[in-house]
Amino acid sequence: MLNFLQEKDPRSRYYLSPCRVVWKSNSLRDVPIELLLSNAQERKEVRIKYDKDEPPAFVLDFGREIHGGIKLGQGMVKNKSPLRLKITFGESVVEAMGSPDQDHAIHDCEVLIPWYGSNEVGTTGFRFVRIEMVEPGSEWLCTEIKAVVLIQDLEYIGDFKCNDDLLNKIWSTGAYTVHLCVQDYLWDGIKRDRLVWIGDLHVETVVVTHVFGRVPTVEKSLDYVRDITPLPGWMNGISSYSLWWIIIQEYLYFLYQDDKYLREQKSYLKGLVKQLFNCVDHNGSEKLPEARFLDWSTAGNKNAVHAGLHALLFWAFQCAEKLLMALGEDDLVTGCRNAIESMARYKCPSHEVKQSYALGVIAGLEDARETNMAIFQKDPLKGLSTFYGYYILVARAMASDFEGCLSLIKDYWGGMMKLGATTFWEHFNVDWVKDNPVPIDEVVPIGAKSIHRDFGEHCYVGLRHSLCHGWASGPTAWLIQYVLGIHPVEPGMRKIEIKPYLGQLEYAEGKLPTPYGEIWVKHEKDKEGNIHSVFKAPKKVEVMLRG
Repeated sequence: MLNFLQEKDPRSRYYLSPCRVVWKSNSLRDVPIELLLSNAQERKEVRIKYDKDEPPAFVLDFGREIHGGIKLGQGMVKNKSPLRLKITFGESVVEAMGSPDQDHAIHDCEVLIPWYGSNEVGTTGFRFVRIEMVEPGSEWLCTEIKAVVLIQDLEYIGDFKCNDDLLNKIWSTGAYTVHLCVQDYLWDGIKRDRLVWIGDLHVETVVVTHVFGRVPTVEKSLDYVRDITPLPGWMNGISSYSLWWIIIQEYLYFLYQDDKYLREQKSYLKGLVKQLFNCVDHNGSEKLPEARFLDWSTAGNKNAVHAGLHALLFWAFQCAEKLLMALGEDDLVTGCRNAIESMARYKCPSHEVKQSYALGVIAGLEDARETNMAIFQKDPLKGLSTFYGYYILVARAMASDFEGCLSLIKDYWGGMMKLGATTFWEHFNVDWVKDNPVPIDEVVPIGAKSIHRDFGEHCYVGLRHSLCHGWASGPTAWLIQYVLGIHPVEPGMRKIEIKPYLGQLEYAEGKLPTPYGEIWVKHEKDKEGNIHSVFKAPKKVEVMLRG
């Protein structure tokens, strides 16, 4: 009967009641808006009249960042005309009480609620909603206000717990951040841009595979951007993003060894690699065309951008070589090896940008320990970004600076949580906190600075700043990779190495999804500082435990 329908939405709908009245206008001083909350002892209809000079308005808190809209109900009132309301969504209180950016989704609009009925409005990322009656003389018998949450039903297979509550909260916050971004495609953010940006997708994919396992939305998103980007075009109009596509493909193949899916990429991969051969000059230097984007933190620093792109292209050739070997494309494998050899001889101009050095370490172009001493440990929080923060953590782990990594995670990502974050942000600069800004979950007094409204740069100035961005979730994967120490060492995840690092932690335990089932591990430190480990793994997975 329903064969005329074309595509099923992979998401589910849930309702969520507000948990707090953040603010209400003076005209509502004696109106019990609190009866609409989830924790109200007896939920009732609330009657609101616009019979004073000040329009009735209030701000509700749904407790955490969510994706979707709201459902509003009107009861049986005398006037059967639709009720007109102004709705403002906000990832912060100040956004809900201000003038949000309208790019990519509508965050501020008027809506009509039918007599003795309900209506739904909004499809965006938010935690707070401001509701205002628009027409003087109108009456609202509010029967319900609920958030309508759109989210995929993903099982949290991966896990991380330790005796440090902040690290546990950071892990779960990163996992939830990416979960929200797994919509019909894997988006960069749920407020904006609500698009598939391939560069963002790498960190997101790593986190998805560590928490949820293999999720079809990842491949769907990779294929979508491939199909809308015929060669010689660059994905998302950015040359480096086509490199990330190759790197993600190799990452997925290493985990799942899906030869069928890899063969589906063969034609495009071959054409892209041939195109990339022309992006290395006779000196072995990258010469990728515009747009030459790495991360907003490198914008305007030509040496840092050049060094980062050089390392990223080098890494992409390494990944392409492995994929092409699996496909039996010997000539292109040789071409990749020649490009790698040529690029390895080239020395990039010096700079001091951590993000580009992190790529150099990961690619094998920079010495991990020397770079950690000279660059990463030098004012470690300065110049960080939520996107490339993950690669800095990986590069520092390659230098065995695990304690420095844990401090960085707690100070940087923990810094967002101190400011009310329930998901991680598009960007965060620790210098912003010097002005003692008001957190995102509080009303901003006149004359005070807001962490959301009064900071930002590039494309994330002020309220345009996304407070749920998947690329910021890197610590969630990193804690499994380096504290639990779980690393696949052969394609297909048939052989796993477990090499933990606890540092000052007393214990850590968690799980990692594999194609054959989950791996569980627990590490405990005794009084002498020795680590004792136990694990459970599927029969098809060989585990090597290293101290």
